[in-house]
Parts: sequence; C-alpha cells; structure tokens
Amino acid sequence: MDSDLADAVDGLKQVFARRKADCAFGKTKPEVVEALKKQLRIPPRFRSFLLSANPERVETITPVERVRLFPADEIAKSQPTPGPNTGAGDWKASWVVIGESSLLGDPYFLDVSKPDPEGDCPVYTAMSGQEKWQPTLAASSFAQFLRILATAMEIAAGFGDAIMDDEDEDSFREALGPKVKVIDSAALRAGHWT
Repeated sequence: MDSDLADAVDGLKQVFARRKADCAFGKTKPEVVEALKKQLRIPPRFRSFLLSANPERVETITPVERVRLFPADEIAKSQPTPGPNTGAGDWKASWVVIGESSLLGDPYFLDVSKPDPEGDCPVYTAMSGQEKWQPTLAASSFAQFLRILATAMEIAAGFGDAIMDDEDEDSFREALGPKVKVIDSAALRAGHWT
C-alpha cells in the first residue's frame, strides 16, 4: 500500500478506535483480488487496499449517513447487472460498487473508466430506486473517500448518540463542509456531503 492510502486507512482505523466503534480490517488472498481485477477491472490502489486492509466489518456512523464498506468477498456479488430488463437500468459496467449507505441503500462505487496517475479513481454515489442512475461525486479518489469518512466520524463524535433532529443534522453538515473542502474541494462542490 502506498503512503497516501496507508495514511488514509490509518486515519480511519484511529477514529474507530477513538470512538470505541466496532470495526475489523483484514487481508484478502491475492487470488481473490486478482479475480476481482479480471472481472471488474478494479484499479491498483483499491487492489492494494483489499490486500492489506480488507474491510471485513467497517461501517462509519454519523448523524446523517452510515457507510458500510464491502469486504472483498462481497464485491462481485454486489454488482448490479447493466442492460435492459435487468433492474439495473442505465448502470454502467465501469461502475464498481464498493459499499453502501446502510440507512438508504444507496451504492458507493468506483468509476474505473477514470483512473488517475496513482492508480486510483473517483468514488460516486447515486440514489437507488430512481428511474435513472444520477451519480454524484463523493470523492475524487478512493484515498480521499476514506479521509472524508474518517473526518465525518471524527466530527460526529461531538454530537453524541442522541436522536438527531433536522437542526442537529444541519449543524453536522455545516461542521463537515469546511473539512471536506480541505480534503477534496471537488467533492464539496458536488454537494453529497453537505
């Protein structure tokens, strides 16, 4: 794992530890990752993540969202089948689901058709249950996505475990916005986190 990704993973692990939230990262067998590479064209950085920090049980918790990252053995099974009459509508073959909103069921997915020089690619989300998939940028890269998740968890710690009302949710989003801007200004402009 390169240092940028390792720092992002370490930051996420640390915030889970500080919040005393349950999570488990493991390692994936190389042959499993190689099969995902062939089947889904997952990029090098994400393959490295699965080999070194497979999210066996990782779900971030904030007042407005819960993001569950899929472990390697769930990724292939979680992919919608693109094409007519499949229920996936206009789902693109280059979109690889890597997690979901536990609250809403919306997918979080890599767009493997847009690799960057570091072997990473952007992460998007889209509302499920709609007639058409309309992706919204969640992060410009997978490493930045992990940083945003860790930052959201860190900010959420200050809100406690009480039931949130709309005002609390707005306060959380207002606190998160400036932090997302520092991590990934394009993701802030896309509006998913705020």
